[in-house]
Amino acid sequence: MPPHQMPTYQDLLWPTLKALEEKGGSASIEELSEVVARDMKLPEHIQDIPHKDGPRSEVDYRAAWARTHLKLIGAVENSERGVWAITDVGRQLQSDSQIRKLVKEARTESRRASRKEAAASDESNETDDEEIGWEEELLSLLRQLEPSAFERLCQRLLRESGFTKVEVTGRSGDGGIDGAGVLRVNLLSFHVRFQSKRYSGSVRAGEIRDFRGAMVGRADKGLFITTGRFTKDAEQEAVRDGAPAIDLIDGIELCRLLKGLKLGVRTETVEQVEVLSEFFAGL
Repeated sequence: MPPHQMPTYQDLLWPTLKALEEKGGSASIEELSEVVARDMKLPEHIQDIPHKDGPRSEVDYRAAWARTHLKLIGAVENSERGVWAITDVGRQLQSDSQIRKLVKEARTESRRASRKEAAASDESNETDDEEIGWEEELLSLLRQLEPSAFERLCQRLLRESGFTKVEVTGRSGDGGIDGAGVLRVNLLSFHVRFQSKRYSGSVRAGEIRDFRGAMVGRADKGLFITTGRFTKDAEQEAVRDGAPAIDLIDGIELCRLLKGLKLGVRTETVEQVEVLSEFFAGL
């Protein structure tokens, strides 16, 4: 595939598996994205193309489907903490064509099973690849908040995460600084300035530079929170050598934080009870 073209999820299957092998058998999504983009020589302008108005880039969106289909054929598995790992099945796969064939067969079988289930219930509920996930639903709500309400949400998020003295400033002409807080780690305290933006698009390097310029000399750390995403040049600018580092929280990470803190998100767990007959047989 030419590097200037957008890869399909099928194009990303084999590179994802090889990336897991390179990282020692397991990796975070961020680590996988870096290795796959490097190995496929994907230019930044391709990596920065957004997927509709969602929080992901188009490449990230297709990479997520690649991981889903690798899991479907049992080649990978993932933990609740978002770490993906290669399985024994995955280690035995030898080529791109082999993976594509297995995925195609698995998708065909999955569709066949869905049709049978729908026919049995007399309902058409076949899952579409474009189905909106809970992150997209949550971000849609967040983007409808008034700016002041979103700032207060970020203030609550920081407090729930262990920050103290969290204040929302939001003064015009303050270089984009929306608030401040103090994070205490053991015996050390860090003064933090944060910026919160309800974006549906991408935050670019210039906005990171502007924010850094406003916080330098006033804080130990900077935190940029957005409902959108950060371009590759923005991510690089945030950790540029010789400049104070700025931590970035994009839309997906924001959703995960809210879910973990149970702020506006409820997770329901279904209890499954199994009776162990062998226990009673041994009495």
